[in-house]
Amino acid sequence: MIMNYLKIFVGIFVALAASRFIPHPWNFTSLLALSFYVPAILGLRYIPLLILSFAITDFFIGYHSLTHWTWGSVFLIGFLPIFFKNSIKLRIPGALTGAVIFFVVTNFGVWSTGAYGYSVAGLVTCYTLAIPFFASSLLSTFLFSLLIESAYHLYKTKLVSSSKVS
Repeated sequence: MIMNYLKIFVGIFVALAASRFIPHPWNFTSLLALSFYVPAILGLRYIPLLILSFAITDFFIGYHSLTHWTWGSVFLIGFLPIFFKNSIKLRIPGALTGAVIFFVVTNFGVWSTGAYGYSVAGLVTCYTLAIPFFASSLLSTFLFSLLIESAYHLYKTKLVSSSKVS
């Protein structure tokens, strides 16, 4: 049991680290798709492994004042599969909902630093300036979701066909 948990942690960490350390356009990573799909496929008990993977990669990337807002959004996204995991028609919109949560939570964190002033106008400015990054997050979440769905389908198909042979 512990060995399987450790193997899964290493897999999550490698996938997340590769996505974060390999040069990429702003906000174009697998992190939001992984934040949704790890608990959707493996179960909610793996949310701490996601957060730990983020903490380790953030150790190398560098902590900043918004790190905990990111972790908080990952934590919230991890619970979305409770509502969206029963079919691909629900999982992909669920993952995209995770991108919306990430956008709302992390940009509220940016606004809370006072960078745009503590006013409604500052809040609107903060979210408005983040829209180009949001587009990148949505696109990457969609594409990585399709990749994960394909891999998951292939795994299930292979597992089912190999169990019929046995």
